[in-house]
Amino acid sequence: MTASPSRSPLREIALLFLKLGTTAFGGPAAHIAMMEDEVVRRRAWLTRAQFLDYLGATNLIPGPNSTELAIHVGHARAGWPGLVVAGVCFILPAACIVAGIAALYVRYGAVPEAAGLLYGVKAVVIAVVAQALWALGRTAIKSRWHALVGAAAAIAVVAGLHEIAALVAAGVAMLLLYRAQGAQDAQGAQGMGIALLQAGSTAGAASVAGAAVTSGATPVGLWPLFAVFAKIGAVLFGSGYVLLAFLRADLVERFGWLTEQQLLDAVAVGQITPGPVFTTATFIGYMLAGPAGATVATVAIFLPAFVFVALSGPLVPRIRRSPAAGAVLDGVNVASLALMAVVSVQLARAALVDIPTVLLALVAGALLIVARINSAWLVLAGAIAGILLKY
Repeated sequence: MTASPSRSPLREIALLFLKLGTTAFGGPAAHIAMMEDEVVRRRAWLTRAQFLDYLGATNLIPGPNSTELAIHVGHARAGWPGLVVAGVCFILPAACIVAGIAALYVRYGAVPEAAGLLYGVKAVVIAVVAQALWALGRTAIKSRWHALVGAAAAIAVVAGLHEIAALVAAGVAMLLLYRAQGAQDAQGAQGMGIALLQAGSTAGAASVAGAAVTSGATPVGLWPLFAVFAKIGAVLFGSGYVLLAFLRADLVERFGWLTEQQLLDAVAVGQITPGPVFTTATFIGYMLAGPAGATVATVAIFLPAFVFVALSGPLVPRIRRSPAAGAVLDGVNVASLALMAVVSVQLARAALVDIPTVLLALVAGALLIVARINSAWLVLAGAIAGILLKY
């Protein structure tokens, strides 16, 4: 689908990701589902296969997956300017909302109540994620072997295997299956692309980690704040719970900048606001050093994502052109969807708690599939319904 005459690709990217940054509640799985709805189903900027390849690539590098996927989409749509515009526009609304809540928190010492809003939003998010999983799964699962590898990855993660280990194992399994089927591909060097991508990311993460500060001065300086959050953004794989562990280790135990309660409040705000969960850094930065601290912490934790996507993004189409490397990427893709499915089940158990929430999810799913209602509007409707049902 080409851009309309009245809108440049950059303008289209900016408007889309500003909207998603304002309405994408529910964490990375929900964000990815909403992006699939917008850029694959509605705008056809990417095919489902391309979308899956970028999703698989984001799972192999550190940082916030949904933000990195937004950056990949921007780059695919409008080159390097699109990369920057998509990332900034996805982050900015959430960061502004979180900064506003942080200002209230600093003044009044409490987080605003959002139970009613989340009550409805979470139910709708389950429907959005389920639709995306179904659509992406139909593209990713090309054979019974893909289905078996995806199922094995899900079981392994539930059993306690680390997410990255599951992704790598799935990629290796599909490569071995490809070799076993007697394919004669002479482009073995490109087949190392995924592994090199991950190794480069890890090396970059280690170099940034070395810049971490070693003393916890009070008040907190902007450079130490930048160093701590840049390190976290460069080395963190996994969910918001992993983010909590990193933040606690550095900010509570190592430096003593926050209390346990302040950290929990910051993480709660990151979870209940739209957009990337990493905007928890915005809240903490505001608490520690005001508006300047909020800006510095936000830039620091997201900057590695831009760097890693800029380095890895151009490799993805090349990897796909190699049959051996494509087999690895296929394995990573089905494992990525398996991880998303595991998270979705956990979300559903927390979201679908009574008959009204189950009905909300079913109605949202029907509207999404039959009427093709935009997922952002469904999330907003869910928020209103939740507030009315609660209060």
